[in-house]
Amino acid sequence: MVRWGKLFGAVRERDAPHFRDEMRRLLPAHTRDVPPSAYPPKEVTKVALRLKYQIEEVIPFEIDEAKVVAANSGIITAKVTQTAKEAGGKDYASCVVYALLVCKRWFKKQANLELWDADLHNVRATACEIIAKRIIETEEDQEYLMQDVLLKRYSVVRKDEETVPSNVIERAVDLHCLIVIGSSGYQKCIKYLWRGWIHQDDLDPSNFVYYKDRDNTSYWAHLNPDRMRVPVYQNYVQISISAIYLGLYTGAVNTVNEDGDLDVVEGILYLMTVGFMCDEFAKFWKVGIFYFGFWNAFNNCLYALLTASFVIRMIALGHSDNEKDDKRRELNALGYHIFCVAAPLFWGRLLLYLDTFRFFGAMLVVLKVMMRESLIFFALLVVVCVGFLQAFIGLNQVEGNASITSFIVTAMANAVMQSPEFDGFDDYAHPFGLILYYLFTFVVMVILLNILIALYNSAYEDITENAIDEYMAMFAQKTLQFVRAPDENVFIAPFNLIELFLLIIPFEWWMDDHRYERLNNYVMGVVYAPVLLVTAALEAVDARNVRSNRSRGEEDDDTIEEWEELAGDLNFESEGWDKKVQSTKPIVEVDADVVEIRQLKEQVEELTRLVRALSPEAEETGEKS
Repeated sequence: MVRWGKLFGAVRERDAPHFRDEMRRLLPAHTRDVPPSAYPPKEVTKVALRLKYQIEEVIPFEIDEAKVVAANSGIITAKVTQTAKEAGGKDYASCVVYALLVCKRWFKKQANLELWDADLHNVRATACEIIAKRIIETEEDQEYLMQDVLLKRYSVVRKDEETVPSNVIERAVDLHCLIVIGSSGYQKCIKYLWRGWIHQDDLDPSNFVYYKDRDNTSYWAHLNPDRMRVPVYQNYVQISISAIYLGLYTGAVNTVNEDGDLDVVEGILYLMTVGFMCDEFAKFWKVGIFYFGFWNAFNNCLYALLTASFVIRMIALGHSDNEKDDKRRELNALGYHIFCVAAPLFWGRLLLYLDTFRFFGAMLVVLKVMMRESLIFFALLVVVCVGFLQAFIGLNQVEGNASITSFIVTAMANAVMQSPEFDGFDDYAHPFGLILYYLFTFVVMVILLNILIALYNSAYEDITENAIDEYMAMFAQKTLQFVRAPDENVFIAPFNLIELFLLIIPFEWWMDDHRYERLNNYVMGVVYAPVLLVTAALEAVDARNVRSNRSRGEEDDDTIEEWEELAGDLNFESEGWDKKVQSTKPIVEVDADVVEIRQLKEQVEELTRLVRALSPEAEETGEKS
């Protein structure tokens, strides 16, 4: 089961308004044991306040955001970054990046409260991300960066209460900080988490530790059921289960049982559906309302259709199998119809588990933003449709024709789908009915649908411009879904039914923790044996690469590319190539016009020195004359 209580605060007890924006849909709502912040929250808040003051002084008025984001920015300079690093002093230096994200949230909130200065506060929020990114990328100690700066949890004080502790990895995903997420150090940490090279400590879940056997070349050292906590393995298992689930559905939908009985394929399919539903219910119970999102609604619609189909099929089986009894055949046909309607949802569900691939991930990000933007269209559409529908029904009351209501609703729906039907409105409260329908068609097809197209174009352009950053943000969020609140014993649905009925119900309530943990490991070893045999071999190969990299003094995840194969055979300095390059390379740290101004300044200073050197000689010549 999920160890939610060991990871996060008791959010439900702290359901104050200023805590609600801290609750994310990945955070549990029924936790009790709060892991303490690495530093006193009051000290972290002081660091954030120092940084907020610095950024307000660095950006005192509205500045073009491009000047702040530029790599050679004259605003966020190396000195500004160094000053920000010193905001925590020697004792609290590792919480500076977290404090910068806190400042970003403050500026974003301030932008919503002070609309007249929204652009200024948004630029300051961007500056917080830029400084945080540069601190992350300039840190040379990678172990300190990952364990202390990025993964250690901190909290701040808000209205005399401590917020739920979180780390930079989680905070950046929650705030959608694309600039921070796109930094090299952040992505390297996500890569280590994804591959299981860094995981949460079993004894202290608030801390992250390195996987001790990542350089162990022994095959048996990696044959451990606990390695199923690794996000990449869980992801591939979910993809495989989803493909099997789709295959079972395809087999069931293409083999209709006319007698209404359930065959083996349908039985396995419905059993897997029960496992998925239990998993959704458990997560919703643990996390609360903030767990509910687009894909949850999507999956719940699929499970609702399958449940309705199963219930109708069971009711049909309750009727006698008699040729004179048509009720069983009718119910059985209705159940199959609902079962077949779920086909698009089955295939769409597969995309949920393919989002780790870059092509599908970027596409899903675009679709997600488009669906969010379309809410504006549907809000306007509902208001317009209700207004015109009331007008049509009012005209219908005057005419006294009770049977035309369905015709009106159908005609309005056709207009929304860009297929208006004007026949039938000529004799409907002439000429008001026809005029109203013309006006409704114009508003929907010309105005509202064009607004929807414009919103889609805007969303598509915004995402495609930052497609790589958006994909990295989505991948980080995917990783946190496995890491943020991991299972002590990983039973991926529908294997959670094994955990529920064969472990939790009969053993957990009376067996001691140590023996129960061993029992879970044995069961997981049997369930995931085919997967563990493969993952152990892969990790043994990775261990050899890690040892090779360490022997060369490189990072554990380093790879030798083709342009690096002969790099050691060249010495650019001895052959003079380095001198030629240095003499011809441009100065990119500052703009070209700034370089020319600096050169002109140097020439003026030189000319001034020459004039001052000649002035005493001119005075002596004048006195002699």
